[in-house]
Amino acid sequence: MNSKQIVKRAFDLGVVIPAFNMPHLPMVEPVARAVADENAVAMIQVARLEWEKFESRSLEKVAEEYAKFQVKGHTLLHLDHVPVIDEDHEQVDYMALLERAIKAGYQSLMVDASRLSLEGNIEATAKAAGLAHAAGLPIEAELGAVMGHETSQQDIPYEEIFRNKMGFTQVDEAKRFVQETGCDWLSVAVGSVHGAIAEGMKDKKKPAAKLDVAHIQALRDALGIPLVLHGGSGIQQDYIARGVKAGIAKINVGTEIRQPYERVTDGGGSVLQAQDAVYRRTVELIREFLKVKDSASLLG
Repeated sequence: MNSKQIVKRAFDLGVVIPAFNMPHLPMVEPVARAVADENAVAMIQVARLEWEKFESRSLEKVAEEYAKFQVKGHTLLHLDHVPVIDEDHEQVDYMALLERAIKAGYQSLMVDASRLSLEGNIEATAKAAGLAHAAGLPIEAELGAVMGHETSQQDIPYEEIFRNKMGFTQVDEAKRFVQETGCDWLSVAVGSVHGAIAEGMKDKKKPAAKLDVAHIQALRDALGIPLVLHGGSGIQQDYIARGVKAGIAKINVGTEIRQPYERVTDGGGSVLQAQDAVYRRTVELIREFLKVKDSASLLG
């Protein structure tokens, strides 16, 4: 499957492509199996912090694991968050990581320069987009500040952040950003919350979040490209459905499948038992939360 075509088709049809994060390498197999068993289309993805702070080891190791369990017509391999400035405020050699991902066989890439100024984000994203497009791959970028480990908003009540649209992706800035960078998909801040990665917080339930659907629609109208929602776990299902119709074509899900895996292994269970927990939760998410069972029949 061609990632760019599939995501564009989902965008046009008002369907969403789930993108499941892999902080632990053994999660790849049960997620791929669940996606195929449910006749869905989904991405398997890994972010830099997941091999730096968890146990996915490297982007190459995830690609190798994916190659064993990919299912034609159902799964795609995506490189999630490659930051220009990481969560520890350190500079990252992001172009080298993108080059490694291209070599490893990733079908789409993401660069995250959202911690920079608008001008800095545009410059870094345009550079990354040039590399991706030369390799024939689509690239995702981010504009705005999704709540969670990416921001310093943790001490502000969620309702206040949402009401005041703090950190939200601004329509006028997004229009300039897309025009000047040439990015294919844009991750937007519209109310969702990233999962915690700090010790002592990784097993905690995420705060309930909602989406500003009118804001999503305004971004879609202005940009005309598929929008991406990061921090998909924990959002009320009705908001997800409405957000997808308004323009969200890809949704990242990490906490909802990571925590079942870690609950089993932290409790002394085997990797096989943890994989079974991941499989069952992925099936539930596909059927009940994201409602993308049989999406392969629409998107194929």
